[in-house]
Amino acid sequence: MKNVKIAIMGMGTVGGGVYRLIEMEGERIAREQSICLEVKKTLALAYSVEVPESVKAANVQEIAEDPEISIVVELMGGMEPAKTFIKTMLEAGKTVVSANKQLIANAWPELEAAAKKGGAGFYFEASVGGAIPIIRTVNTSLQANTIQSIEAIINGTTNFIMTKMCDEGGDFAEVLKEAQDLGYAEADPTADVDGFDAMYKLSILSSLAFCSRMPIDKIYREGIRNVSKKDIDCIKSMGKEVKLLAIGKKDGNKVQLRVHPTIIPKEHMLATVKGSFNAVFLKCSMADDLMLYGRGAGDLPTASAVVSDVLNAATQEAPAYARFKNVEGEVDPEICFDDNWQTGYYLRVQGGDAAQKAKAALEKRGIQIAQEIALDGDLALIIDQAHEQEIQAAVQEMGGVASLLRMQ
Repeated sequence: MKNVKIAIMGMGTVGGGVYRLIEMEGERIAREQSICLEVKKTLALAYSVEVPESVKAANVQEIAEDPEISIVVELMGGMEPAKTFIKTMLEAGKTVVSANKQLIANAWPELEAAAKKGGAGFYFEASVGGAIPIIRTVNTSLQANTIQSIEAIINGTTNFIMTKMCDEGGDFAEVLKEAQDLGYAEADPTADVDGFDAMYKLSILSSLAFCSRMPIDKIYREGIRNVSKKDIDCIKSMGKEVKLLAIGKKDGNKVQLRVHPTIIPKEHMLATVKGSFNAVFLKCSMADDLMLYGRGAGDLPTASAVVSDVLNAATQEAPAYARFKNVEGEVDPEICFDDNWQTGYYLRVQGGDAAQKAKAALEKRGIQIAQEIALDGDLALIIDQAHEQEIQAAVQEMGGVASLLRMQ
C-alpha cells in the first residue's frame, strides 16, 4: 500500500468536492489501486465543507515545507495568488494538480519551467471539460494520430443558455437570469457568456492536440450576448441549432483558433449535447471521428478529474511534461495562425434600403447569397462559403448588421 499525503489549496465548490470524494471513495481506491490518499493540509479563506482545525494550514509555507506532502491540489482559481503559490510548491519539489484554466492558458511556460526546476509534475485534467478525460485521451490514447480538428462545447453555462433558447424559446436576458438563479451562471457572467472561459480551455486543448503552444492572443473570441430569439427561431426553421463552439483546426503548419456561436445541423452529434453538459468532437487521421461527452462542471464531476490526476501522479516514476519545442515561452515560428478562415455565414439585416445595400456590398466582393429569409421586417442572408475578412469588410461597408453568425 502506498500512502500519499496531499494538500488542497482552495476549499470552495470543487475543493470541497475533492475532500468529499476522498472521504466517499478513499477505501475503495485503497483496496483497488493500493493507494491510500490522506488530506494532510488545506489552505483557504472560506470552506464549503467541514474540515478539522488540525488540517487547516496557517500559510502556504506550512505546506511547502512539509516533507510528508508530495502532491498539492490547487483549486483557488484566478491568476494571483494562485500562480505564486503553485510556483512555490513546484520549486519545492511537490507535484501540483490544478483545474485553473485561466492560469494555465496564460502562464503555462512559466509553470512548466518551475516544475522542471523542482523535478515535480504538473497535471491539469480538470482544467478542460470537467469530468471528461479529454486531456489524458489526447496525451496518451491518440499518439498514433494526427489530430486535425477540434470542435468543442466546453462551457456549461453557455450551453445551458443556448439549449434553453433553442428548445424552449425566450431571449438571452431572461434565460441568463434563469441560469443565474439555478447557479449555472455567476452574478458576473462575463467569463462564460463572452467566451473567455472557452478561450482558455481551447488554448490548453489545442496546444496538446497540435503539439505546439497556442496562446490565447491567437484565438478569435466572440460570446453569445448578441444571439437573439429572432435569430434562433429563423435558424430552427432551417433545421439547425446554435452552440458556442471552441474550434481548432490544423492543416500542415496553418492553424485556426476561434470561439464563437456556431450554427450546426441538428443531425450533428454536438447538437445532441444539452443543458450544462460538455462534449469534445475530434477528427483524427487514423481514429477518424471521436466524441467525448460528460459533465463539464460541478463539485464531484470536476473532483473526479482532479483525483484522477492525483492518482496518476502518484503512480508515475517520473513527471511527464508537455511535448512542445516552444514550451519555454516562444511561439513556434513555423506555425502560421489563420485569421481568414472560410465558412458559411448567417447575416440578419434590416429590410428595404438596408437590405439592398447589404446585398450590393456582398456582390461587390463576389460573395454569393444562397438563401434569403424574411424575418418580420428584417432579412436573413445565408451564405454557403466566404472568407472571414471579406465578410467583415462587407459588413463594415454596410454600416453594420443586426446579427452575424458563422455556420459549421
